[in-house]
Amino acid sequence: MQTDFKMIPEGGELDTIERDLRFYPSTVTDPQSLTRAQVEAFNRDGYVRPIRIFNEEEIAEIRSYFDDLLARTLAAGGDSYSISTAHLKHGRVYDLLTEPRIVACVKDLLGENVVGWGSHFFCKMPRDGKAVAWHQDASYWPLTPTRAVTVWLAIDDADTENACMRFIRGSHHYGHLTFRPSDSHEHNVLNQTIDNPEQYGDPVDDVLKAGEISLHSDLLLHGSEANDSDRRRCGLTLRYAAADVRAHLGWNAKGVVVSGTDADGHWANAPRPGSE
Repeated sequence: MQTDFKMIPEGGELDTIERDLRFYPSTVTDPQSLTRAQVEAFNRDGYVRPIRIFNEEEIAEIRSYFDDLLARTLAAGGDSYSISTAHLKHGRVYDLLTEPRIVACVKDLLGENVVGWGSHFFCKMPRDGKAVAWHQDASYWPLTPTRAVTVWLAIDDADTENACMRFIRGSHHYGHLTFRPSDSHEHNVLNQTIDNPEQYGDPVDDVLKAGEISLHSDLLLHGSEANDSDRRRCGLTLRYAAADVRAHLGWNAKGVVVSGTDADGHWANAPRPGSE
């Protein structure tokens, strides 16, 4: 299905773009990091979880790095959701986007030629009152076709108490869903809401221990409640696409080749930032 629709990218700019909004299942038959059952689960359910990437010592170092980055961001007038496209600014985040253990999982879903183009910390401070309404990533991204995957890396433990992410199992098979602008009373971190999500499938809690990841399709319906606990809940979203996906609105400038090649040179493939 190809369609024109009004899209609201993360920067808020409106544009009309012709896009292919079908789910493309993984065709990888000999996965090297995931199991065949996990690839099948991704195709069926739209996500796979949990996968251990970093041990306790490694994730503690990553958390310490983020704590310092967050402190600097807050001091500069930002908030805990402000650290976006971080791989083009911070060498340590670039390293996480290109981390071979993470990229290996993504390759098992998207194939050999992969770009990493997004990195955004979603840090829910204790009792900050902000939710992430039910949405599809594809509604925010000017990419076509929709062969993209989000990796959610748990910096802190994420569970139902501190508002872990939730998926609607199988909702990626419905294509692009109708959304509405979020109302102010929703206190939504983003700006779109899809109502009555349970009509598309069963809700699943994405409970992760720090250092684990989940992976989900850009068409999967997902969101999270406000964090009403006394614990922080921070995750780093890392965004990937097959290298033959095309980006509009200049978003190809965000792309870094993390596996294989970009035969057409569409993605900018910026080098690792030299400083923090």
